[in-house]
Amino acid sequence: MRTLLQNGTVISLDPAVGDLPRGDVLIEDGRIAAVGPAIRAEAEIVDATGKIVLPGFVDTHRHTWQTAFRGIGADWTFAEYRDAMHAKLRPHYRPEDVYIGNLLGRLEALNSGVTTMLDWFHCSDLPESADAAIDALDEAAGRSIFCYSAMEPADAARVRKRLPGDEMAFGLRGPILTTMDTTAADVALARELGLRVSVHIHRSVCESIPEMHERNLLDDRTTIVHGNGLTDEQLAILGDAGCSVTISPDVELKMGFGWPETGRLLAAGIRPSLSIDDCPSVGGDMFSAMRTAFAAQRGLDGSLVARDLLEFATVDGARTCGRDDRAGSISVGKDADLVLIDAEDLSVFPVNDPVSTVVTAGHPGLVDSVFVGGRAVKRDGRLLGVDLPKLRTQLLESRDRIAEAAGLVVQ
Repeated sequence: MRTLLQNGTVISLDPAVGDLPRGDVLIEDGRIAAVGPAIRAEAEIVDATGKIVLPGFVDTHRHTWQTAFRGIGADWTFAEYRDAMHAKLRPHYRPEDVYIGNLLGRLEALNSGVTTMLDWFHCSDLPESADAAIDALDEAAGRSIFCYSAMEPADAARVRKRLPGDEMAFGLRGPILTTMDTTAADVALARELGLRVSVHIHRSVCESIPEMHERNLLDDRTTIVHGNGLTDEQLAILGDAGCSVTISPDVELKMGFGWPETGRLLAAGIRPSLSIDDCPSVGGDMFSAMRTAFAAQRGLDGSLVARDLLEFATVDGARTCGRDDRAGSISVGKDADLVLIDAEDLSVFPVNDPVSTVVTAGHPGLVDSVFVGGRAVKRDGRLLGVDLPKLRTQLLESRDRIAEAAGLVVQ
């Protein structure tokens, strides 16, 4: 199986390859076999003329089960979000509601070029809900990592048998929701199961970082979510331990977490990745996340350039997920997870600087094609093999039932 993307503007994000104003990408057996100008090969030809060819985006933290309530939280603070989504709506979720929310949410991410996504799952009141979430991720064509924040941590061992590779991570409940002893037990279980961990840290709970370090709970398998309010000392601890950090700039600014810590993370030697967080409050595409993070940090100190943001959304995201040997750049030997951006759309034409254009003016409507493992899952602006009318109907039925049970009015 060979496919040759021809005559595109290739932004490889691999220093050894560089950027090609006019280049080709050869795909063989799901992997990138060659990158360069004028490749000759017997292959199916995909004409990428007028397209920017990018590695697929990597979203390192999204609560996908909440998709049915997109947009209702635009004005929410964090406290209002927790009250609405977790106290009022979540108790009424059945496994079938989790399934359709996860499926439509993963397809939406894929549609906007997110080929790898970490689903931070905490609608875990029932073990069957975890299974439903995984079923949905499996049905969507993208690469997904199920980050299980289990109400009963022992259930993580059961799920691990279903997801034996790197398609699972462990979402720590603490220190926000539980004690440090419980957090230590969760980390021990994650290490026993061979899982990376992801943990929400911001504002008041930042003070837990030194104790986590003293108890050997932080290492290069740990991803800190948000990190707003970390002191220089705490940042140094994370950097020395090799932790990664994912920022969700739209949610952090809107919900009052504080300024995204992008610049301070870089100063501490930590390259952040980007994530959406929750779609009830913000849009679900990485273009918006890049643009917000860029504007916020430029407004603070002008320290970033556009390429930084594109790297956060690709190579740094892949590293955060432990997949930097497989994803994040257009490099020979890596998985052929690729996105073609329409460079002739009037919202970006003429493209004088491809990287800056994608970061400052990109949007999901520009995503012409998406390839996962060399297989086209979106072409000519349309997802392939997906019955969207049927899925939309199912999601609306789920939303309406949950909303009615919770006493919430939706339109």
